[in-house]
Amino acid sequence: MGLLSPRWRCIILLLCVSFHRCPLLLAGCADWRSSGYLTVKPAKLFLLGSNLTVYCHTTNGCYGAKTFLEVDGKALYTANKINCTTVMFTLVNVQTPSSVVRCKLACISYNILISGLDLNAGLPPAKPQNVRCETRRSSSLLECSWERGWETHINTNYNVSVGRENGTRILLAGTENVTIQVPCSAHDEDGKYQVNVTAYNHFGFSQSDPVSFFLKDIVIPEAPDIMQITFENSSVVALLHWNTTESLRCFTSSIRLRTGNGSWEEVEPKEPCEGQVYVHGLAPLTDYVFQMRTCHSGRKPEASCTSGSAAPPKSLCSRWSLSVAARSPGKGPSQQLLVWRIFRKLEADKLWNVTVLWKPPSPDDYSGEVQYYRIFFEHMKERNCSAALSRCTLQVPAGLPALSISAVTLYGASPPADVPLRYSGGSRTVTMEVFSADNGSSLLVSWPLLPTESGGEALHYVLEWAGVAEVEPQWERLAGDQNSTSITGTEHLPPEQSCRLRQPEWTISNNILLYFIVLEALTSEAPSRRLLTRDLMSDVQKHKYFVQLILSPNI
Repeated sequence: MGLLSPRWRCIILLLCVSFHRCPLLLAGCADWRSSGYLTVKPAKLFLLGSNLTVYCHTTNGCYGAKTFLEVDGKALYTANKINCTTVMFTLVNVQTPSSVVRCKLACISYNILISGLDLNAGLPPAKPQNVRCETRRSSSLLECSWERGWETHINTNYNVSVGRENGTRILLAGTENVTIQVPCSAHDEDGKYQVNVTAYNHFGFSQSDPVSFFLKDIVIPEAPDIMQITFENSSVVALLHWNTTESLRCFTSSIRLRTGNGSWEEVEPKEPCEGQVYVHGLAPLTDYVFQMRTCHSGRKPEASCTSGSAAPPKSLCSRWSLSVAARSPGKGPSQQLLVWRIFRKLEADKLWNVTVLWKPPSPDDYSGEVQYYRIFFEHMKERNCSAALSRCTLQVPAGLPALSISAVTLYGASPPADVPLRYSGGSRTVTMEVFSADNGSSLLVSWPLLPTESGGEALHYVLEWAGVAEVEPQWERLAGDQNSTSITGTEHLPPEQSCRLRQPEWTISNNILLYFIVLEALTSEAPSRRLLTRDLMSDVQKHKYFVQLILSPNI
């Protein structure tokens, strides 16, 4: 027999499908789609937490396929078959405010959609709370507001009744919002008013407690205007210039701010004088939005009035002002540099070569980058050194007591740090212990705490050292009550090798200098300068040093 034509093959397959009572979608044949509808009890709009019964009705008869229900994309196969065209599904304690259900037929290799339905749940309204009414001197409107309470998940409306105490109704209005405006006149300020708010929706209604008040008792201050925002010499303190039509002596101010679309944060302002307030604690290079309000002085602001049959307490604060944006400037360095010096006297009473050394400022202390370092002293043109350097050599007059140095940024300079140059003669031997650590990559150095002389004040120690491979000496400043530290990057000489003396005129490798910086007492003789010597003891690696006492200038 010859092969069947494609047309006959398609007819035979369709007959097979009809025999098995389940439709199939075949390539080259017409698409088959079932039809039907869904019903829900008690209703498509139901009370949140209810049990629902969903009926799936098909209109094309029974095809032997499995009927199931999808709830927000999740399949539910547990069902009760009512008859050949209806299947029942039960949903227990539905807590989702909005859901989508779809009834489908599960065939051999695909699912057929019968119908779908949107479900919505809600709650009855809560009792309106904190009903509050207020007005301004310049306004002819009484503005009332309230809190709606819990979320109902469905449309909820409010009826607001405003009347006189004698029962005369002034306004009965409906709104979807939680605020409403009521016309009022100045001659009514001695009259007593009463406000009631009723919330209602599909599931019920709830009424607030009545609130009674005199019009004159709910007048709030006019909102202030922020005229200008300046930052003066600080990036973390803003000065707000403001004005109001009210008497400034009768009110205090409140400030709130935010960055970007963040939440509002109320801050405590500092008031240097009328019409100005300081706001502290800001961050540099940050975009801020400021708002302001005024409150009756001598009393704390209240967020709302208490509902009840008695008159609510008088409103204390104005509305928040219009927003004003400002960007804080960058922050200049606020800390002095850590400084030291190495100097060599070229010729008595003439010039000295001084190498000024400093540690770069902490990046957390300023914004942007350091532009340069400025070195200056009295009667001398200032010297600017590159931001990439941490030392600079210059000539100064002999006997100069001190130099000063600052780090300069785009947003200011650090406070001048004094570099002491004065010293005096004399000697004192101090035993210093030096131990190798970390496989010879560092040294642990310790010494006894040194007393000051003639009432001088101990400021700090400066430890100076240079390794064999290091051309420039290294240094570290330590607190006056610290007597040990570790130094790295050193290369030790063999114990059997002799060590030469390192004096300011020479640069000898692998020597350590300890300086004791004191503030000279006004009535005492100058403490003596001590030069370093060393006596190697290879068995315990103890070294004896003379300590230099350096006098700090008057700071």
